[in-house]
Amino acid sequence: MITVLLADDEHLIRGALASLLTLEDDITVVAQAGTGDEAVTLARRHRPDVAVLDLQMPGLDGVTVAERLRDAVPDCASMIVTSHARAGSLKRALSVGVRGFVTKTVSAHHLAQIIRTVHTGSRYIDQELAADAIAAGESPLTPREAELLSYAEAGAPVADIATRASLSTGTVRNHLSSAAMKLGAENRHVAARIAREQGWL
Repeated sequence: MITVLLADDEHLIRGALASLLTLEDDITVVAQAGTGDEAVTLARRHRPDVAVLDLQMPGLDGVTVAERLRDAVPDCASMIVTSHARAGSLKRALSVGVRGFVTKTVSAHHLAQIIRTVHTGSRYIDQELAADAIAAGESPLTPREAELLSYAEAGAPVADIATRASLSTGTVRNHLSSAAMKLGAENRHVAARIAREQGWL
């Protein structure tokens, strides 16, 4: 029997998925989480074979949860199911050991097959997403630019970002200006949105 943890902040989707997976003879859902933090807690408690994680959840996102589980529950294979698929997110997911990455348009029967695939140690990546990831290329941002954009994403003023990053306001402005130029954005807020959509933050 393959034990599964489901994590999705949309209660209806999570419940429907749990009901459909229980129809499979060899799969049982042992825990359901509505946030990323809850997913990590429940995974530590139940030690599932497979964690099926939504990409965007309150608190920790699915990729960060997968990264935490890699260390906390190493025998648990993580997979991402998302309606917000971006090539950059796929690359980030693969870098932390995620074994499956599919869109929420997948059928329950197909999802069950993918759960079996990742449980055996193999990978399953949606073909269209894989093609997009190859076409997208690597992030043009330096690690520092990505860090500062992540602060700017929440609307923090330059002075606050400088304090948080232990940099001068002039240095922060230069990094944010460089990031915006690389992304063809008119300001740091738009640059942050673009970088987030591409999965570079």
